[in-house]
Amino acid sequence: MSDSAGDPIVLDLAGRAVRITSPDKVFFPKREETKLDLVRYYEAVEEPLMATLGRRPLLLERFPDGARGKSFFQKRVPKGVPEWLQTTMVQTVNGTPSNALVGVDLAHIAWAVNMGCLGFHVWPLRVGDDGEVVVFDSATRSRIEQPDIDVEQWGGRQRRAVADELRLDLDPAKGVGFGELQRAALLLKDLLDELGIACFPKTSGKRGIHVYVRLEPRWDSYEVRAGAVALARELERRHPEQLTWSWWKEERGERVFVDYNQNAPHKTVFGAWGARPKVGAQVSAPFRWEELGDIVPDDLTISTVPPKVAAEGDPWAAMYDDPQSLEPLLALHDRDMAAGLMDAPWPPVYPKMPGEPPRVAPSRAKKE
Repeated sequence: MSDSAGDPIVLDLAGRAVRITSPDKVFFPKREETKLDLVRYYEAVEEPLMATLGRRPLLLERFPDGARGKSFFQKRVPKGVPEWLQTTMVQTVNGTPSNALVGVDLAHIAWAVNMGCLGFHVWPLRVGDDGEVVVFDSATRSRIEQPDIDVEQWGGRQRRAVADELRLDLDPAKGVGFGELQRAALLLKDLLDELGIACFPKTSGKRGIHVYVRLEPRWDSYEVRAGAVALARELERRHPEQLTWSWWKEERGERVFVDYNQNAPHKTVFGAWGARPKVGAQVSAPFRWEELGDIVPDDLTISTVPPKVAAEGDPWAAMYDDPQSLEPLLALHDRDMAAGLMDAPWPPVYPKMPGEPPRVAPSRAKKE
């Protein structure tokens, strides 16, 4: 008897046989696009997709009933998976080990889509050929072959996971339109250009813009976050009417928030080329800076993005061959610390960090 969403099929992807159940199940009702359509989309953008998330741990957000249904995060790969499926051990914010899927190839992506995963929340870490998260000695900056990924403290640790991406989320406050967001992205680019750091934009797939910097594999997430904090503060100093680093929403006003905490250790960010859980099948799509003024995020879908990539190529291609130094941003961080500034607030799920100000909203602190 046939499944109402189609009988299972087996696809040959990356040299592996991947079973897709209910291939005709509608995931994106606005255009009646199915689970199989999503697999075929990822197949069409395989080269740029794997360039950005290949060999990275992935946090899965599953939507068993498609974009309109309920969802849940799956941190650990379940039992009974194909023997070829690669996983690695990472840590959650509270230090709990988690057996995460590794984005090895398109077969791993399709396996996750079959479980109802639409997009992927990607770690800023790489997994080596040995299946372990790449870590280094913080004194010598050289890789350690048998890693210890205990990275819960800012100071005192000698072995830390390498973070090779700086990720900046430009988050529009209430009342901020996409035009203001586009202008904020240019101000961010101008500052990074001044510092000699190449950066690359993508749509968030929702309301925001993400800007990425591929880093030399020499720093951990604590250092990358410190650089992001310094960058956000400098942007507000120069453009206080347009941009803010204020963690507390009551202080942001109608400005674009530069979310530095997307770089906190153990933090994942929605990955490039991933399909968002929206009925129109919108994609978090990389683009060229020259396109910024004309980009319409809602027009970038699993149907429209593949022909764009086929015609124009990967807009992030130059990023992978030219990793950047974090040193200019760490110099800004050192300047701020020397001037007496404290660390910026961390998200509430993190333990209290050294040098962090009190975790209380400014209005409440005044009352107290």
